Amino acid sequence: MTLLSAASRAAAARVAMRSTQRHHVSSPRSIQTLATSSHLADATQQQQQQHRRNTTYTFRSNRRFFSSLSSLNEPTLFTTTDTSSTNPTTDDQSDDALLRSDVRVMGTLLGDAISTHHGRDVLEKVEALRTMAKESRRSGDSSSERLQSMVDFVSGLSATELVVVSRAFAHFLGVANAAEAHQRCRRLKLDLEREVSGEDVKGLLVEGAPTPVGALHATKRDSTAGVLSQLVYEKNVSKEEVFKSLTSQTVEIVLTAHPTQVNRRTLLEKHGRVQKILNDADGLRESGTPYQRKLLDDALRREIASIWQTDEVSRVKPTPQSEAERGTLVVETVLWEALPSFLRKLDATMKWGLGEKYGLPLTASPFKFASWMGGDRDGNPNVTPDVTREVCLTNRIKAAQLLEGDVRELMGLISGNPPSVGTESEAMQRVRERSGDSRAPYRAYLNPVATKLANTATWAQQELRKVQKKNNPGLDTDKSTTSFAPDEVYLHKDELMDELLTVHQSLCDSGNTVVANGRLADIIRKLSSFGLTLVPLDIRQESDRHEEALNCITKYLGLGSYSQWDEGTRVSWITKQLQSKQPLIRDGAWNQPGNEQFFTPTSIDTLETFKMISDMHEESLGAYVISQCTSVSDILAVLLLQLDAGVNKTLRVVPLFETLDDLNGAAATMEHLFSIPAYVGSLEGRKQEIMVGYSDSAKDAGRLAASWAQYETQVTLSEVAKKHSVDVVYFHGKGGTVGRGGNPNTFEAILSHAPGTINGQFRVTEQGEMINQNFGFSDRAERTLDIYTAALLAEQNTDRPLPTKEWKDMMDKLSQISCDAYRKIVRGDERFVPYFRAATPELELSNLNIGSRPAKRKASGGVESLRAIPWIFAWTQTRLNLPTWLGVGEAINEVLSSPDEQTLRTMYKEWGSFRTTIDLVEMTLSKSDSSIARHYENVLVRDPAAVALGGEIRNIHDATERAVMDLTGHKTLSEHDILLQRLMAVRNPYVDCLNVLQAETLKRLRESEGSSEEEVLKDALLTTITGVANGMGNTG
Repeated sequence: MTLLSAASRAAAARVAMRSTQRHHVSSPRSIQTLATSSHLADATQQQQQQHRRNTTYTFRSNRRFFSSLSSLNEPTLFTTTDTSSTNPTTDDQSDDALLRSDVRVMGTLLGDAISTHHGRDVLEKVEALRTMAKESRRSGDSSSERLQSMVDFVSGLSATELVVVSRAFAHFLGVANAAEAHQRCRRLKLDLEREVSGEDVKGLLVEGAPTPVGALHATKRDSTAGVLSQLVYEKNVSKEEVFKSLTSQTVEIVLTAHPTQVNRRTLLEKHGRVQKILNDADGLRESGTPYQRKLLDDALRREIASIWQTDEVSRVKPTPQSEAERGTLVVETVLWEALPSFLRKLDATMKWGLGEKYGLPLTASPFKFASWMGGDRDGNPNVTPDVTREVCLTNRIKAAQLLEGDVRELMGLISGNPPSVGTESEAMQRVRERSGDSRAPYRAYLNPVATKLANTATWAQQELRKVQKKNNPGLDTDKSTTSFAPDEVYLHKDELMDELLTVHQSLCDSGNTVVANGRLADIIRKLSSFGLTLVPLDIRQESDRHEEALNCITKYLGLGSYSQWDEGTRVSWITKQLQSKQPLIRDGAWNQPGNEQFFTPTSIDTLETFKMISDMHEESLGAYVISQCTSVSDILAVLLLQLDAGVNKTLRVVPLFETLDDLNGAAATMEHLFSIPAYVGSLEGRKQEIMVGYSDSAKDAGRLAASWAQYETQVTLSEVAKKHSVDVVYFHGKGGTVGRGGNPNTFEAILSHAPGTINGQFRVTEQGEMINQNFGFSDRAERTLDIYTAALLAEQNTDRPLPTKEWKDMMDKLSQISCDAYRKIVRGDERFVPYFRAATPELELSNLNIGSRPAKRKASGGVESLRAIPWIFAWTQTRLNLPTWLGVGEAINEVLSSPDEQTLRTMYKEWGSFRTTIDLVEMTLSKSDSSIARHYENVLVRDPAAVALGGEIRNIHDATERAVMDLTGHKTLSEHDILLQRLMAVRNPYVDCLNVLQAETLKRLRESEGSSEEEVLKDALLTTITGVANGMGNTG
């Protein structure tokens, strides 16, 4: 995997020699002044020894590079050596042959682009650094000293060269990610082909199950087909029970505004086109003509060249509106077609495994989607009531346009006229009534539907312009407007659904079932999942804002200060108001002249938000999430403010319990809440949604203590809800990284939840880079949907007993030890904040322009006010990943050295939830590198006390590695995860380069504030941040 063009490889070795000879005789800033004899004469003996080591190293590189890829004079996806791998064996290395070839070709093309636009000398520097990194990894030296030749080399690069070299590695990892994503899709296709051909890969096909039909993977335990066949044909679960589970379960994926996607939308689109080219190439390896292959080779060359010339740095901070547009793009471009395609495969799988009568009902909704983008105002003053209005209207426009296009396509597909024989069905009569004597009754019936959808889009566009004009009077909105009667637009999906179902039923009644179950069925399923709003928005706001609003109201009413009332008084007063049905204040009283003394600007914004909710059309909004929720009054306040604003159908009020104390107190809070008739009576279907915050609880108490608190809280809350005859649905606020509750193995993650807490209803956040990774390409999106479906099906039908008292006591002990150890460092050590700020790019992350909200909830404050994302983001960049493992090793070591040792070892072997937690920590440790963190300290930390703390933390890291391996019985970290080991072995040298470049850039940036180089260095830094994120596969 090389960045070199064939013609440049030999020259790279020469520059490596020249560069290493110059590093010890140069100014750190100028490449042009590197080779001066006076500096060489003054070199110390240690420098001369290092020079000799570098020179020897360079000659070894020369020999290797002269023989490398000499046959690749013209890069092509269709090399002779690759075509033999189109039908790989079960050997994983053979499976990866095409991946290696794809990455090698794209690396070569990238090298060509660098050479073309920046000259061969720059390319040689890129390759020299890469060569040093690979050699340092081969040396087996785990200390930071292994990086020295790279450090010396990078110190001699100019600021401009830092940018270019950083871009080379960042873009290489970006296209490598695209190739790896395609490889996963390629393997999925090969696995299906093997199943259908009768090849039982690894003996995973359940005995007695029907022959696979190739819709979903029958041999994968995390595929719906695999779970279904195991349940029915191995565990003897009745077909009726499995059918009931599949048709009642629902996964709701909530796309959030959390800023963790560092790649620009433009680059994501280009990477998507690269994946399409690779996919098309697979189809031409055996049957394509030379001309067809050349077209694809040229297309790839153009795309890589375009990628290199595309600015990877976001120059403007996104607005909430643009953030929402980028976030919902995946729905428009991928999920709109991927979801019905998956549901069609799920239908075929159910009929395959359960029987023809057990297909997926047409209007079943196994998946729903929602969004926080444009609705999440927690700590983000940029999300105003009108911003939410704009995003909701924009989503309606997109949904109407997509549906109109589908309906017009359908009109062209069902042009027939069923013969009238006898008495026609009621559905057919309805079609005839609208279509009259038309020779194409379905077209005639659907034409008004398409027109009404077009009207809906036009109406929403006009409403959007009104909102935009209000906030920007100078905006040119002088476009012709059309007045629409209420019955000329669609505001509720039920009306459109009724019309589509009429067509479907009439087709079935007239002997055209096969037509009915074609494109029409897809449109009906889209409408069931996306509705007329594409993705309804949740509203999220912190509890203090609601308290402030009520405090202003009570002062305005002459009732005193709500904020000074105790909890009992607050609950009593709100309950009385809920029962009275009388409004507290007149609409807009907060904006009337003379009332400024009562209402603060932030309270006005809060009250205007509730007014906005009352104005919104049904289905535009979903839940109202209360962050930093700690009490019953926090929940009741939101219900009261909705009712007082005149909201006809109140949004679900969802408390979010985030910190360790909040989680531990959640059961008592909900017990009190469910005892208030006025509140329980407001619950639709006596169903309460509760959000569990994984990010902030882990930041507050450490990963181990937080994960146990989350598990135990959900068990206890379920018991409380059952006692009060309330159905509870948990909303899991997880991030993409382990430190924020994420788990790359979604199937195992869902099965590790406490028994009796999911019950076929799973609501979860998906954010940032994970949206693109899981849903950015149709094959990946369908696979993700399959895994979620399989996991919920397995969870409902798998016996997973709760932990014994002995295990609970052990978890309490582990939790306390780990929490104390974590907080001792993060909260109790005065050296920690200076160390964190100096040794990581945390202070510089705000320049990334990847999110619309500030990095902190409050402008002032330290680590405690820092959001979980930059907290995790900063540690990921330095490869230490501290929040994931800190405290874990101390807890394990203390128990393993006590009489409870065997209990802990038994827990790991027999309790899946605990094993999953430990395995995730182990996986993160395997991706960590304390030598890289040590390098950041060497370069950036000046305070001796902070330096000492860094050494202590790295010692804890190494001790944690040993403790985890002791518990798991592994000789090396994640030794059974061969794929992860291979992945990191390939990526590590490239990420090492970026880490060295980043540390050098940070050093110069912090030393050159206000200098002419500052802006260039900022570009270099942001490029390295993007590159490291691409290399590690996640950010925050």
